Amino acid sequence: MLYQLYDMQQTLLSPVRLAAEAVQNVFSHPMLPMSYTRFGRAMAAGAEMIERATRRYGKPAFRLDKTTIDGMEVPVAEEVVLSKPFCDLLHFKRETPAERDDPAVLVVAPMSGHYATLLRGTVEALLPDHDVYITDWMNAALVPMIEGTSFDLDDYVDYLIEFMEFLGPETHLIAVCQPSVPVMAAVSLISVLDPATAPRSMTLMGGPVDTRVNPTKVNKLAEDRSIEWFERTVTTNVPPGYPGFMRRVYPGFLQLTGFMSMNLDRHVGSAMKQYQHLVRGDGLSAQAHREFYDEYLSVMDLDAAFYLQTIRLAFQEHALPTGTWVSRGRKVDPGAIRNTALMTVEGELDDISGVGQTYAAHALCTNLPADRHRHWLQKNVGHYGIFNGKRWRGEIMPQVRDFIRENR
Repeated sequence: MLYQLYDMQQTLLSPVRLAAEAVQNVFSHPMLPMSYTRFGRAMAAGAEMIERATRRYGKPAFRLDKTTIDGMEVPVAEEVVLSKPFCDLLHFKRETPAERDDPAVLVVAPMSGHYATLLRGTVEALLPDHDVYITDWMNAALVPMIEGTSFDLDDYVDYLIEFMEFLGPETHLIAVCQPSVPVMAAVSLISVLDPATAPRSMTLMGGPVDTRVNPTKVNKLAEDRSIEWFERTVTTNVPPGYPGFMRRVYPGFLQLTGFMSMNLDRHVGSAMKQYQHLVRGDGLSAQAHREFYDEYLSVMDLDAAFYLQTIRLAFQEHALPTGTWVSRGRKVDPGAIRNTALMTVEGELDDISGVGQTYAAHALCTNLPADRHRHWLQKNVGHYGIFNGKRWRGEIMPQVRDFIRENR
């Protein structure tokens, strides 16, 4: 019922959105003298704000069609090298000289509401020095039930194992946020099942490996509510009209509500600044705002089984750090990791995964030699700044790059 109400709301808002778009087009038209006045810009700005607030945002594109290697611009093409019902393994193929031997890197994107394109900046910074792959997770509402009635955390781990086997043992993993937990599980399992295919290294960035350490508001919410509460309150069935009709999901629009409410004052302030930029005619600042929120407001549904199992195992039972996780009859033991180097990255101001939660991974890898461990605490950045922005490009990525090359 919840999903149907959301769809109905979007339908009812369609005339408002169309009217706002028409007003914006009129008052920003270069042939209309009024568009050059403050009144005209104010009308166009207000209409744009209404249109964007009522728009339904689809999946963005990566838009990474080139990179610079050794001072030369080279083309980049996206190619799906392995397709699964809930994920495409996407490769950013660079046209580089045959003799160039950059390490292969699998960026494991979070399945936590946003599309993998949220890591556009992560991939962009890696491309000049790495052969980059990424997990491009599907919107669960678009996956027909014939492809599987559910997709849970164990399925996620199995996908990662299959991707590692496909790419081979020369691969390096980078897990951003939520996948730090299943990446550790997958590497632990493959280190037992087939040690020869274990990746060379794994870098965990801002992940909830042990949320008992320095818990955040997000962690406390997950612990204070029962699994039954989450299932009853935030999951619903996909309505007719979608390929995934009848699939139980945690809808993207509910996730977005949670994201926005965590920093509501910041988002309201950003919207007010955007209006002022538009009225003043500050095109560069306005475009930067659009690009950020086009990405931020693009969300996808998660399969309810994955969401609920993640809440239970990672945030309530702390199954990874306590050694109680059994995935399809296979005990997840990070102590089995002997050949995969480990790097952890944390942000000093991270309010999603508190400082120390990712670092906790080192204590779990009891049989990994000391010289295969590394930790980087980035000062003055929050969660998003760990993998995007100038601090990622200028300070964090060089550390990750050097770590990968030292463990080839």
